Amino acid sequence: MRLSDDRISHLAHLVSDGIWNDDLVDFKDDDKVLSEIKKVIADYLRVEDDADSAARNKIRSLSRDVPEGSREWDILYKKYYEEEVSKKGFFSKG
Repeated sequence: MRLSDDRISHLAHLVSDGIWNDDLVDFKDDDKVLSEIKKVIADYLRVEDDADSAARNKIRSLSRDVPEGSREWDILYKKYYEEEVSKKGFFSKG
């Protein structure tokens, strides 16, 4: 999923504000916090994109044709996607 820098920045502000407003933490350097949140969001989106591509490529490389949208394709996609995400150390999307 591609998000613009502006959208990632907006999400980072929402996360930062939420953490601060809930009084979970006090920030010493707001700019550094926002920068780190943006980096984590961008890294996660990159992992998702890479996992999506890898899962689709694995399905395409099977010796038999598995039509996209079929039950088998969905099961294989979920399996391969979760494998790829877990390799990167991120949690998969349930």
